[in-house]
Amino acid sequence: MSDSAYSLIDGGVCAPKGFLGNAVTCGIKNPTATRLDLALIYSTEPCVSAGTFTTNRVQAACVKVSKEHLAQTCIRAIVANSGNANACTGTKGIEDAREECAQMAELLKLTPQEVAVCSTGVIGLPMPMMRIFPKFPELANGLAANKGHEVAQAVMTSDTKEKIIAIEFSIQGKPVRIGACCKGAGMINPCMATMLCFITTDAGLSKEVLELCVQSGVKESFNCITIDGDMSTNDTVLVLANGASGVVLESPEDIYTFQKALAYVMLELAKHIVQDGERVTKFVTVHVTGAATEEEARLAAEAVAKSSLVKSSWNGNDPNWGRIIHAVGYCGAPVEEEKIDIDIAGLSACRGGIQTDTPSDNLREAVQVPAFQIDINLNRGEYSHKVYTTDLSPEYVDFNRSEYAYWNQAKVDGLTH
Repeated sequence: MSDSAYSLIDGGVCAPKGFLGNAVTCGIKNPTATRLDLALIYSTEPCVSAGTFTTNRVQAACVKVSKEHLAQTCIRAIVANSGNANACTGTKGIEDAREECAQMAELLKLTPQEVAVCSTGVIGLPMPMMRIFPKFPELANGLAANKGHEVAQAVMTSDTKEKIIAIEFSIQGKPVRIGACCKGAGMINPCMATMLCFITTDAGLSKEVLELCVQSGVKESFNCITIDGDMSTNDTVLVLANGASGVVLESPEDIYTFQKALAYVMLELAKHIVQDGERVTKFVTVHVTGAATEEEARLAAEAVAKSSLVKSSWNGNDPNWGRIIHAVGYCGAPVEEEKIDIDIAGLSACRGGIQTDTPSDNLREAVQVPAFQIDINLNRGEYSHKVYTTDLSPEYVDFNRSEYAYWNQAKVDGLTH
């Protein structure tokens, strides 16, 4: 199915039938702040659900609890906050996450296991539950079908804009919708990318099929992006399907149509994350072809996409193919120097490991645009892999030099020393 088969619609996670959302201000980082920082997504119908989580060995309390609930039953509601990651908070963090699920379940008349909880923000500080729990009744009572934008805004941290998408397409001659939002701008690296992503659909399908579709989509989207090479403690993708459209996916053709649509939504959001990277100026696609194996293609693409030297040269509008080929050389795959071809923004820079006669001024001009592609042909086989990445700017370093301002508020709250 081509992209033209999808109609872009408004509403984000609330666009599919039977899904409601809400967001409120509770001052997680600062009790005087007015920005939205606590969100709720809820299905009025029973759901099937699937998800993926960070592979970091250090995992936030919310990740541990949500993984547990997803394994036990199907998620029907998601509570999400920004400002505090509830990571590295010990048994108290686990207790807080479980209590969030229990209190919201009581308000929505669900079991605690039907609620997932997701957090993003500063690592290492206890959650200010004294400001969060009192907001739960308002959060639940204000659920509506027109608050997809508010939900997206409430999970933003260093994001400069909300990341939201919803599409409508046809299966069995009937409309089906997928809606989504995500957050992510820094600490972005594959397996999984550092982010929260919530996706809803009114298609009807089995949990097993949904899990396969989610795994396939994540592999080609969120696990193909990197900004700074850092993997978070809180990465989560959750997908809820409630069947409210009346369309049940059973045939291979219908399932394939849905899978392609879900993959499209995921890839669009993944690109939005990279484009909104913390203080970046370039959106770069690294495309490796001619690899002997899928793993070889991935290793080469990720080595280039994560190289600080390569990314710094892009920030300086420097078409330095030497840095690119050196990153390919240390990627861990048995590449052969004399076979490597490199194109920069469509211009030939290297053939067989040696500089071409393309004028350097032409190459320099080609990389002075906000987005371009690096093509690397290993000439060893038929496999390929793409990674979406960014440059590395001085402003990124300055932006990330300190986040300890929140710790001062935490001291006032009695949550740290």
